[in-house]
Amino acid sequence: MMSRLTCTDARQRGMPSARTVNFQFTQQRAYAIRNGRLRGQVRDVAYQGITPEFWGSMEAVGGPQTYVLGGAFNCGKAQPGQVAAVSHGCPSALFRQVNILNTTEESGRS
Repeated sequence: MMSRLTCTDARQRGMPSARTVNFQFTQQRAYAIRNGRLRGQVRDVAYQGITPEFWGSMEAVGGPQTYVLGGAFNCGKAQPGQVAAVSHGCPSALFRQVNILNTTEESGRS
């Protein structure tokens, strides 16, 4: 399955490491693409990777019509959690060969 994960469709919660190039982000909304066709929304997903490999797997970036500015009321960092409004914007993008996790299965709650 090739998955399309776009930051325009997501409020992301991540765990990037300051000392390494490894990362993992969960998605609020993600879609599967099979044989070049959108095949519906997928649930409980996260993607992870190594930064240079991840950006090297990008095949396409959407034009200005796909740009969306999103936001959240907290940044999700630190313990206790910080309350600070954050926003980000980007166009849709297509990545191949990205490691996709089912977060429900990974947590043992399936």
